[in-house]
Amino acid sequence: MLRSFRRPKGGWMAENSRNFTLPGEIRWIDVAQPVRYGFGRMIGHRILITLAILLGFAASASSQVTVDLKFPKSSYLHGENVLVAVSITNMSGQDLVFQGSEREPWIDFMVNSGRGVPLTPVARPAFGVVKIPAGKTVARSVELNKLYSLNDLGNYSVYAIVRPPGRQGAGFQSQRHLFTVSTAKPYWSQVVGVPGKAGQSREYRLIQFTGGRKLMLYVQVADAKTGHVLRTHGLGESLFFRKPTITVDGALTMHVLYLATPEIWGHVRVNPDGEFLGRDLFKNSEYGDPSLIKLQDGTVRVNGGIPYDPKAEAEREAQSRKASDRPAFIYE
Repeated sequence: MLRSFRRPKGGWMAENSRNFTLPGEIRWIDVAQPVRYGFGRMIGHRILITLAILLGFAASASSQVTVDLKFPKSSYLHGENVLVAVSITNMSGQDLVFQGSEREPWIDFMVNSGRGVPLTPVARPAFGVVKIPAGKTVARSVELNKLYSLNDLGNYSVYAIVRPPGRQGAGFQSQRHLFTVSTAKPYWSQVVGVPGKAGQSREYRLIQFTGGRKLMLYVQVADAKTGHVLRTHGLGESLFFRKPTITVDGALTMHVLYLATPEIWGHVRVNPDGEFLGRDLFKNSEYGDPSLIKLQDGTVRVNGGIPYDPKAEAEREAQSRKASDRPAFIYE
């Protein structure tokens, strides 16, 4: 059946007619304008229904995968590793396999400065393919300072985006977290040269810093000329009723001996490139506290301490408990 169209007053292209129609054409409705015709009312209702369905789908989808970030603390020393744990929970009712590409990884972190300016990443997270069974949670840790340059002191904010299979661009977003990068006055410092690199020098620093509720000890290596921090290593909690001992050996390696617990001392070595060479633990001997001594050949070693291996001691204690738990008749 042919339907007749009455020409609107003022013509098909009237100046005040934003929702105009030409005979035989599809009528586009401006949803901001009132609908006067039955055909337009029907299209308007369809648009509203479609929007409601899409919004409902998005709301249900957002609850299918939850993303959570956790920081061990909120304040970090300049150059320290900013470690963040991300956990992903699959509530979709089916197993999900997360797999990205070099151009768009399946997980990403967005970091903004304290002024709200997005930072440009220097690397992308590489978690590979991860399968999350239905109803399960998978957690991963990432060093945020390896993905972004956090050299500027101040506040930062970060959130994570997880892109599920078959979903490009948009993804599931975690809550936003705030953290601070700051500096502190060194407890001890010394400038040394760099073996094999003429004209270069480094500044070793031993720093006390309270990133949370406890006083922590850090070793920091910086370029002595520019002040640029190369590496910062956290040594853990330190008890300062025994002052730490610091010295540099003949190979220009920094040695630190500090009291980690009331009975255990830590001996740490760091080279001029900022590499952490290792940590040994010692207990007090019958002669008192251990100390660092420098030998004639330039080497440094710990004197007067008893080497302590937590793993070996735990195994000995476990063996001892097993023996004491055995019935008495075994020994008869």
